Amino acid sequence: MSLTFYVDRQAWQAHHRRIAADHPKPVPVVKGNGYGFTLPVLAEAARDLGPGAGVDGIAVGTAQEAVSILDHFPYDMALLEPYLPGGEWLELPERVVRNAASIEAVRMLAGRRMMIDCRSSLRAHGVSRGELRALRRALCSDGPEGYSVHLPIERPAHADPVREVSEWIFALRDAGLMIPVMYVSHVRRSEIGALRLLFPRIRFRPRIGTELWLGDPSAVEARATVLDVMPVRKGEPVGYRQWRARQSGWIVVVSGGALHGVGLEAPKVLRGMLPRVKEIGRSGLRAMNRTLSPFTWKGRRCWFAEPPHMSVSMIYMPDSEIPPRPGSELVAELRHTATHFDRVALVDARGVSGQGTTGVRPACA
Repeated sequence: MSLTFYVDRQAWQAHHRRIAADHPKPVPVVKGNGYGFTLPVLAEAARDLGPGAGVDGIAVGTAQEAVSILDHFPYDMALLEPYLPGGEWLELPERVVRNAASIEAVRMLAGRRMMIDCRSSLRAHGVSRGELRALRRALCSDGPEGYSVHLPIERPAHADPVREVSEWIFALRDAGLMIPVMYVSHVRRSEIGALRLLFPRIRFRPRIGTELWLGDPSAVEARATVLDVMPVRKGEPVGYRQWRARQSGWIVVVSGGALHGVGLEAPKVLRGMLPRVKEIGRSGLRAMNRTLSPFTWKGRRCWFAEPPHMSVSMIYMPDSEIPPRPGSELVAELRHTATHFDRVALVDARGVSGQGTTGVRPACA
């Protein structure tokens, strides 16, 4: 039995159409683990939107990811990963657009389709404004497909995305560079509208990932199969690490472990006193070997009995609870971009379809 990602197909696709209508000419982002859906599922969802909804291209994380979905999406793909001069070269079809984030990369990609990355306040990579004269000299007569500005997600009080993108446009123009398309990330609909009013001759195309794929939480749900349930008495040793149960209760074994991403946690940026106090409290509980799991029962998150195993997790429930039965499912509140599900079940009125989902009980129909 499996850790399954259920998707209400009709609600999910309806959300895609709403986003495409709100953001003219969007560029869906298809990268990494596919936001939990897998790359082929997202590529086919973007294909289903198609040019009629303004989707004639997608943004893909790496060259290897592009290769893996060539058969699932028939239009252009733009790589987000910058081309590294001297790095491994992977031959790709003409419809795959490379990302040039340095003058040397522009020179090496001469004669090929490329998009030029502008260094933003994100400060991850990209050509700087001081290099634009050199960029003009390095470009061949065809020029790039366009330029891109990848902005931060969080916005301090002084942040102004419209101003930052505008300053890049002015700088490119001052250097004598034509701007056929400006690709932007993490820019709101109203801000793109403002940019289009300021620069009516430039085509602005928003790259959209999380908002498109995960913007309707009611359309998706992760569930873990209950594999076994057994009673435990206070003081009995449990698990690989043989901790002793603090109270009598139940040990529930569920699908989903470290290889799925269960229990993995990314570093956080904490702002303000209250989030810091809460994090200190969580750290204190972890120091006492008490960590909340992502699995919920009757609307409440359960405690890990011990750290997740490779493919399963052991959770504790008090003896006052009637535990779930083996074969039933628990809702799991997981970080989708870091979770690799066993199955993605696309649910609609006709039943379930997708990756290995035959006979799965619909969870969000």
